[in-house]
Parts: sequence; C-alpha cells; structure tokens
Amino acid sequence: MPIISEKLDQFFDQKMKEYPTQRSFLVPMLLYTQDELGCLTDEAIAHIAKKTDLTELEVRNVISYYSLLRTKPLGKYHVQVCTNISCMLRGGEELLDHCKNRLGIGHKQTTRDGVFSLEEVECIGACSWAPAVQVNYDFHENLTPETMDAVLDKYQNQR
Repeated sequence: MPIISEKLDQFFDQKMKEYPTQRSFLVPMLLYTQDELGCLTDEAIAHIAKKTDLTELEVRNVISYYSLLRTKPLGKYHVQVCTNISCMLRGGEELLDHCKNRLGIGHKQTTRDGVFSLEEVECIGACSWAPAVQVNYDFHENLTPETMDAVLDKYQNQR
C-alpha cells in the first residue's frame, strides 16, 4: 500500500521540476501530504526525505520549525484561539481559558473522542474583530465566552 496517493506522488514529481533543487519544494510537499493523510506519519517523512535527497532528521527539523506542520492528527474541528496583542487586549486569553475548560483539553491537545483539538496561536489576521478564533478554515470574531459556546455547540452538533 502506498504511503501517499499515486496522484499526489506524481504531482510532486512534476512540481519538483519547476524548482532549482528538489529540497526547494519540501514545505509544499509536507503541506500537501499532511492534507492528504491528516498528519505527517513516520512513513510519509521517510518517503519525502528520499524524494528530496534529505535525511529524515532534516525533514523533521523543518516540521518542528513550522507550527502548521504536525506529526499527530488533530481533532475533526481544530480550534485556534488568537492571543496576540489585539485579541489579548479584548479577551483572547480568557477565551482560550474558557475553551480549555469547556473542552477539557489544553494547548495542542485533542479531545478523547477526536472531535476537537485546541491551539493557542499568535495571529489569525482578524485584529479589527478581536478576539477571534479560527475553526478549521472558518473565522469567528468579536467573541465572548457565551458566543464561543454557541460556536463550539454548532460544530459539536455537526459531527
């Protein structure tokens, strides 16, 4: 059984031709692989290292540098709470604490049922509407603990 789909592997082969070196396409390869698999598995890391003529350690170093790359699966709904200055001043840290208590998990943790994961993030670019949260690719702004509960309830009911 292939580590990644044949279609994705062929896409990598074609795209790598557009770059000056094979390693130049490493971060996009990691992102595409993560999207397909849900996280970067040991097997996927080994495969990508071989394709780019890098060691597995070199690939893992890149993964550890970028917070958007992960080696463990996230919950179905990944709740990212901004605590950067604008959000912090308007209640972002309290919102994060509320989410921790409501979900029973901490930063970079996933609920036992796999529905939610939680992460404190630096900025999601919604400073004018602080405090803001991103759930997967959806933005939620001007939040309070009460409106955050409604957001979480909405996702809980969609599972």
